[in-house]
Amino acid sequence: MKTPEISVDRRTSPRVWVYAPVEYQLNQAPLPYGGIAVDASEKGFHIFSTRNIPIGAKLKIQVLFLRQYELSRFEVIAEVVWKKLSVDRKGRGFQYGLKFVEISEEDYRKLKALLGNRSSSEETPDCLWNGS
Repeated sequence: MKTPEISVDRRTSPRVWVYAPVEYQLNQAPLPYGGIAVDASEKGFHIFSTRNIPIGAKLKIQVLFLRQYELSRFEVIAEVVWKKLSVDRKGRGFQYGLKFVEISEEDYRKLKALLGNRSSSEETPDCLWNGS
C-alpha cells in the first residue's frame, strides 16, 4: 500500500490575496507583458499569465494597486521558481510562483502596506482557477 504524500508548507511569511495587475519584462525584452498577481507575501508572488515563462527566468515586475484614493506601484526583480499549466476562459495560461530577488526599501514599504490591507489567501475565490 502506498503511503499518502503530506504537503508541507515551507513558506516563511504568510500569503495574502491581492488580485493586482502586474507588468513584467523578461530578459530585457523591449515590451512588457501583463499578468495578475493573485496572492503575495513579503518573499514573493503567485501570478497568472498567458505567456510561457521558463523556470529560473528573472523578471522585472511592476505591480499596480490602489493606495487610499490613488493608484500606486512598486517594482521588484523576481525569479520564477515553479509553474503550472492553468486554463483561462480562452483555454490557455500559466500560474507561476515567483521569489523576490531584489526590491528597494521604498518599494518594500509599499509591498508591506499592500499586504497589510488584504485578507488571507485562504479566502481566494475558486473562480480564479476554474474559469467560472
